[in-house]
Amino acid sequence: MRILITGSNGFVAQKFCELWQHNQIEGVLLGVSKTANRNKDLPSSSFRQCDLIDLEALNDLLTAFRPTHILHTAALSSVESCVDNPDMAQRINVDLTTFLGEYATSHNAHLTFLSTDFVFDGIQGPYKEEDLTAPVNAYGESKVRAEESLLTLEGKIAILRTILVYGCISDSKRGNLVLWAKKQLEEGNPIRVVRDQWRMPTWVDDLAQACFLAMKKEAQGLFHISGSELYSIEEVVYQVADYWNLDKSLISSITAKDIGQDQNRPARTGFVLDKARTVLGFTPTPFVVSLQKIDEQLKQHNS
Repeated sequence: MRILITGSNGFVAQKFCELWQHNQIEGVLLGVSKTANRNKDLPSSSFRQCDLIDLEALNDLLTAFRPTHILHTAALSSVESCVDNPDMAQRINVDLTTFLGEYATSHNAHLTFLSTDFVFDGIQGPYKEEDLTAPVNAYGESKVRAEESLLTLEGKIAILRTILVYGCISDSKRGNLVLWAKKQLEEGNPIRVVRDQWRMPTWVDDLAQACFLAMKKEAQGLFHISGSELYSIEEVVYQVADYWNLDKSLISSITAKDIGQDQNRPARTGFVLDKARTVLGFTPTPFVVSLQKIDEQLKQHNS
């Protein structure tokens, strides 16, 4: 396997490289990012700095590396950024994805593309892969356009939708809900948490493993990858507090409307995971077990 990873400084890409190195998987990785390499599990010899929306430069890089597999994690994922910069959202989330899909198809390579639960409106969740998309924000809309573009191609392409990714990597600058809540509560800071948005949070280790499974099996089509437990955001934070014995009185409950997210965020998503279990052999880790693993990983990183 010769794997090219876009957005190699990102959360999922860093975890993928960590698992790759830890498991000593045979093959070659090449990480690509617009900014200098911050991936501690990707040596400088396996990294190229490239502005991914410069498709000519990216094509030169692909031609030189000749990947058998592409893991496309790069995205403009902020809902607000996609609203404020629609042209950039189109170029990164749609045009770049289409280009990689076309390249993979014409060169018989496999593409794994990460998408989102935000392709749905949050009214009828949890969702199956075949359920109709109906995004309520510009980020979700751009991911739907990217998915539709890839699904028109005849290549070996797996689209992995995921939800609220959390976990621990060696790059301490990469935050997420679980580590944010833990840090704030440990420091004695009061936090406001939404009670009327429901998700199936996805442990980043599980998602990285799912990416590898999709590549190894050269899977094709849509797959839903997440945890198997549906929680409100508030319930997630309370579980974090419980696990690390933190002060729950610092947590206050708010609604999505209180922070202007009642119209531009799906209220209730969640996934039906049957296809991923059956086709990929994906098995999500229970949330409380993942907290135990994260605790162990944090101790390792801090030792």
